[in-house]
Amino acid sequence: MRKLDQLNFANTFARLPDTFYSRLQPTPLPNPYLVSFNANAAPLIDLDSTEASRADFAEHFSGSRQLPGAEPLAMLYAGHQFGQFVPQLGDGRAILLGEIRNRAGELWDVQLKGAGITPYSRQGDGRAVLRSSIREYLCSEAMHGLGIPTSRALCIVGSDEEVYRERIETAAVLTRLAPTHVRFGSFEVFYYRGQHEHLATLADYVIDRHFPHLIDDADKHRQFLNEVTLRTARLMAQWQAVGFSHGVMNTDNMSILGLTFDYGPFGFMEAYDPGYICNHSDPQGRYAFDQQPQIGLWNLTCLAQALSPLISQDKAEAVLDGYAPAFYEHYTRLMGAKLGLSNATQEDIPLIAALLKMMQASQLDYTRLLRSLGNFNSAPDANNSGLRDQFVDRAAFDGWASSYRARLLHETGTDSARKMRMDAVNPKYILRNYLAQTAIEKAEKDRDFSEVDRLLRLLGKPFDEQAEMERYAAAPPEWARQIEVSCSS
Repeated sequence: MRKLDQLNFANTFARLPDTFYSRLQPTPLPNPYLVSFNANAAPLIDLDSTEASRADFAEHFSGSRQLPGAEPLAMLYAGHQFGQFVPQLGDGRAILLGEIRNRAGELWDVQLKGAGITPYSRQGDGRAVLRSSIREYLCSEAMHGLGIPTSRALCIVGSDEEVYRERIETAAVLTRLAPTHVRFGSFEVFYYRGQHEHLATLADYVIDRHFPHLIDDADKHRQFLNEVTLRTARLMAQWQAVGFSHGVMNTDNMSILGLTFDYGPFGFMEAYDPGYICNHSDPQGRYAFDQQPQIGLWNLTCLAQALSPLISQDKAEAVLDGYAPAFYEHYTRLMGAKLGLSNATQEDIPLIAALLKMMQASQLDYTRLLRSLGNFNSAPDANNSGLRDQFVDRAAFDGWASSYRARLLHETGTDSARKMRMDAVNPKYILRNYLAQTAIEKAEKDRDFSEVDRLLRLLGKPFDEQAEMERYAAAPPEWARQIEVSCSS
């Protein structure tokens, strides 16, 4: 492991022409202090975790001191926001320090989110607030714990600097790690500017960095679009299976690697509702939970349009035609596994759909019900009262249980073995909004960050039984229904 002044910066993105970014220095946070440090993410950049105890650690990750080898810059991109094209966006409050190559040969972007005004701030203040920083910090690690591709978070640095959102809040900087921050909108900006030579430069850069098996392919740009399409389809299936709603699926928030990133008004669904809207700023429900798969395809269509100077329309359409089959295949497999089915097929879709319909009718908690389903007794005379009594329509459950029991006859192994498989894919703990809110309130009121650290540990092992954390798996309190998150979150 390395000290701060020994990190191995490579900075391949900074070697691209300056059309792709603006070089600048972060705006230092006044009197920075460390809120939380994620020791599980430190190995990604070969950072010695004991470095977090350094007196100047917060200064390095708040913009006050530059890490040796860093080449700070803000990335340029455009994007479709709520369906409307915005010709220039870019990193308005984030600054990429550079890329660190770890001993495994992997390159990781190190980005300071909330590092001050950039040329792309569009009259914004360039800051992040403690509230939103805590939410992203916890959720990115929660998604990683769930096995869903995501950016990671190294630390949060806070300050007493005041920032105005819907109210006066305090500023913070989140250090975000990702293999790349290139997004769909990174291509859109050059397509709509008519700078098609930059499209090829960027596409070839991404292929060289992240899809090296395509470098010598005669049709590499089509294959590149295909890789992104399949990754996005799988990501959407994973979001749907775990009950996660992103909230702002603009094309500038879509990773070219199929990662979950740019966390804002996200939410893990509680009472099952396919039309769940987690974002108070989205009253029309464009990014509602059940819209996410088709929005994923819509965004890919925007990417394909941006790549049209490199890929013929026929080839692009053929690639996009593969999205729906890839999504449904992956989603069926994931949901089948959550029901303990080792090889789910299309024939299992009615069984899955019927369970979800009953859950919606009874307003059952998505995560808690699926976790408890592992206790299903497949014996012919079992009544499964613990499960049955959760449903309003007991007769409907009885009918479903009969079909489920018949389907389980095609599985091998015992009920206890099936429960172990199901518990390994049905989390006991998720980042509910009220849990994040409790941690935020303690942090804001008393500078008490213990709940942030506690949730970080909990969410790193969401499938494990953690006796000392049992209360975090309980049904959410009534006041949790009042929590609203918006684009300022």
